[in-house]
Amino acid sequence: MDVKIRKAVKEDCPRMMELVHELAVYEKAPHEVTITMDHFVDSGFGAHPVWWAFVAEVDGIVQGFALYYIRFSTWKGQRMYLEDFYVTEKMRGKGLGKLLFEQLFEEAKSRYFTGIAWQVLEWNEPAINFYKKYNPSFDGEWVNCSVSITNGRDDK
Repeated sequence: MDVKIRKAVKEDCPRMMELVHELAVYEKAPHEVTITMDHFVDSGFGAHPVWWAFVAEVDGIVQGFALYYIRFSTWKGQRMYLEDFYVTEKMRGKGLGKLLFEQLFEEAKSRYFTGIAWQVLEWNEPAINFYKKYNPSFDGEWVNCSVSITNGRDDK
């Protein structure tokens, strides 16, 4: 098995979106993925990228990815926010997740981030057990909030 962990490139976007859809199915929310390919590509590789990613390539096929952006804390400064972390079902348990996660730590150190934050669904025990190996703090005090915003166009 030839495994490479590398920075994602624009040409990886179609495969990454396939994996995003797989993740959404796994998380029981496939209908929640509404981003277009153009928006995804432009957001990562356009004039002003807002996300970066690493991919796990096995024998020339992307089998996992870790996508992050920069989050700013007025208390802590710049921190990495891990938006999506996914390895295909057939490749789980083969060390790809560990390699990707460790690459994130290296990236955070090299960019002088003060930490890494992410969310995990409370029922996702395999992921929670994976993360526990890294001694994270699990926060049961904060409540997630979000509001959807329309793009301001009159679509009528």
